[in-house]
Amino acid sequence: MSSDDAPSVQRRGLMLVLSSPSGAGKTTLSRQLLGNDSQISLSISCTTRDKRPGEKDGVDYRFIDTATFRGMIDRGEFLEHARVFDHYYGTPAPPVEAALVAGRDMLFDIDWQGTQQLYAKMRSDVVSVFVLPPSAEELKHRLERRAEDSSEVIIRRLKNAAEEIPHWNEYDYVLVNRDLDKSFMRLRAILTAERLKRVQRPDIEGFVDGLLSDLRKITP
Repeated sequence: MSSDDAPSVQRRGLMLVLSSPSGAGKTTLSRQLLGNDSQISLSISCTTRDKRPGEKDGVDYRFIDTATFRGMIDRGEFLEHARVFDHYYGTPAPPVEAALVAGRDMLFDIDWQGTQQLYAKMRSDVVSVFVLPPSAEELKHRLERRAEDSSEVIIRRLKNAAEEIPHWNEYDYVLVNRDLDKSFMRLRAILTAERLKRVQRPDIEGFVDGLLSDLRKITP
C-alpha cells in the first residue's frame, strides 16, 4: 500500500484565536490565512450593530436585533459574547461544534475577554495567538495610515491597546508583528504544529491498534 492509499486518521478541528490591539496586524494575518488555507474557515459572529456598506449578512456577520441577541444569551447559545462600543457581538456554538466534529478548523477574531470565555467552555480545542505591534509609535502610525478613523477614535484605540496588551501572557503564542511576511510564516507554523498534536486526533488510538495488528500478522 502506498502512502497515498493509506487510511486517513480523522482529526478533530481546532479553534484558532487571533487577538491584538487594533492596528497590530491581526486582520491582515487573518485574511492571508483564510486565503491560503482551505482547511480553515472564519467563525461568523452575531452582532447587533448596523450593516456597513459592502457587508453581507451571513458572510461578514449575522446581523440581528438586540432582543434576539439577548434571547440567545439567555438560552446559552453563545460560546462567547461581549458588548463593545454599545453593540453586542457573540459566537453561536452550533456551527462551530459541527465544524470541529467534521475536522475543520475555525478562525476567531476576538479580544482577550472572548478568549477567556472560550477557554472556560472548550479549552482543549483552543489555540490562541496574541499579536503585538513592534512599538507604540508604530502602532500609532499604522492607525493613522489607515485613514479610517478620526483623531479622537485613534486615541481611544490606543487607550484600549494599553488595556489589552497586558493580557498577552494569557495566550498560547505571541507574535511581534515587525514584518508581515515573517509573522504569517510563524502563524502557519503554529497551525501546522497544533494540527499534529495527539489531542486533535481522537481516532489515532484506533489507527495505531490497527497498525500494530497488521504488523503482528506479517511478523514471523
